[in-house]
Amino acid sequence: MTALARDRFAVVSSDSDELILVNQHDEEIGSADKLLCHDGKGMLHRAFSVLLFNQHGELLLQKRAAEKRLWGDFWSNSCCSHPRVGESMHEAARRRVAEELGLEIADLVYLYKFEYHAQFGELGAEHELCSVFIGRCDSEAEPNANEISAVRWLSAAALEAELNADEAAFTPWFKMEWAHINKHFKAELEALYNS
Repeated sequence: MTALARDRFAVVSSDSDELILVNQHDEEIGSADKLLCHDGKGMLHRAFSVLLFNQHGELLLQKRAAEKRLWGDFWSNSCCSHPRVGESMHEAARRRVAEELGLEIADLVYLYKFEYHAQFGELGAEHELCSVFIGRCDSEAEPNANEISAVRWLSAAALEAELNADEAAFTPWFKMEWAHINKHFKAELEALYNS
C-alpha cells in the first residue's frame, strides 16, 4: 500500500466540471455541473470505469481520497470518472488514468455498459450510465493524492476474500462491475493477462 503526499499534485477535477446528461438509451439530453449531477438522488450522466491488470492477473485498486463527497476513503477500481462534453469515452478514460494514476495506457478494451443508482445517505448519489474498460499495466502507478489516498495490486482470490469479509469497504459500482466481469468476461481477462 502506498501513502501519498498532497502538495505535489494538481487538482484535476472539480464540482464545476460539466457532465453529459443522457437518457437510458445513452442519448445526450444536455449537460450539468458535477455538483448538481450528484445532488439528491442524482441525474443520469455518462461515466466510465477502468480496471487495470498486471501480468500476474492482479487488479490495481485505488482508495478514494477521504475528502471526496461520495464514497471517500472507500476502495474501488483502478480509475473511474466522466467524459467531457465532446470527448470520446476512450479518450476520457486514457486522460483520466494519466491524471489520477500517472500512467499512459494506450490500449483499453471496452467490455460493456450498465446503468446504476447508488445513494450515499444525505450527501448525494451516483446515477450513471457507466462504460467499463479493462487494460494491461505493468508499471507502478504515481497516484494523484487529491484523488487517491492509496493504491495496491490484489489477486482475484485475495479480492474475493476481502469482499466476503467486508464488502462495505468497497464502492457499490465496483462491486457490481467485479461480479459481472467475473461471470461474463473471463476469456477477455485471460487474453489480457497473456498479452
